[in-house]
Amino acid sequence: MTGANKRQRPRALRVILALVAGVMFAGFFALGTWQVSRLQWKLALIERVNQRVHAAPVAAPAKAEWPKLNAEADDYRRVQLSGVLLDGATTQVLASLERGIGYWVVTPLCTADGIVLINRGFIEAGVGGWKPQPAPQMAAADACAAASGPTVTFSGLLRMSEKAGRLRANEPDRNYWYTRDVLAIAQARGLGDGTAVAPYFVDADAPTARAAGAVAGVQPIGGLTVISFVNNHLVYAITWYALALMVAAAVVWVVRDARKQKS
Repeated sequence: MTGANKRQRPRALRVILALVAGVMFAGFFALGTWQVSRLQWKLALIERVNQRVHAAPVAAPAKAEWPKLNAEADDYRRVQLSGVLLDGATTQVLASLERGIGYWVVTPLCTADGIVLINRGFIEAGVGGWKPQPAPQMAAADACAAASGPTVTFSGLLRMSEKAGRLRANEPDRNYWYTRDVLAIAQARGLGDGTAVAPYFVDADAPTARAAGAVAGVQPIGGLTVISFVNNHLVYAITWYALALMVAAAVVWVVRDARKQKS
């Protein structure tokens, strides 16, 4: 192998390594910048939610507004609504809180616009002999037409329907529920199609939950909405920028070492 070929190979290798390093630096830097953007978005979201949670309650969205609702614009809005509860269609959804394992008590509320699911609060597992209740075999219109009871008013936080769980899927046939999937619960309870039921549920606050009365002899504890947002974007941004800096430092070290060898 001639001296010229020996010089060309390291030079070509250096060019390839420089290109790889450049791509890595640009990629890490872009990821870091993206995480900074996500951090700003998350902080703005948290601020909006805080404002909604502490605002005065407004009327719940009318039926005409249901198709336009979305999590970013409407989740955690404080609302107020009135209607008649369908106690026979109550569903218990597994809940794990700091106070222990139990169930969210979710009861349909017949309003002037249709049915809205109300999370009346938390009941500890085993308290009061609370057991799953059978689904009524009736259509939504018949359910509300046959509903008897006093008109009750709830205030609380509007929550968009939860998605099916990744680890444990709801089992309507066994009446086991792990997420507050509005449409699935409505269908299991014979409340008609999705157009008759609001695409959200309401987490009742403590005073209105108590005023609605006990369920199966037990008083649900309202006002326990868990508001928590995972915000690791700053850590991710620092990590990506650090990796970009390490690549840049490695390139500088290689260039300096190559110059020393030439001299």
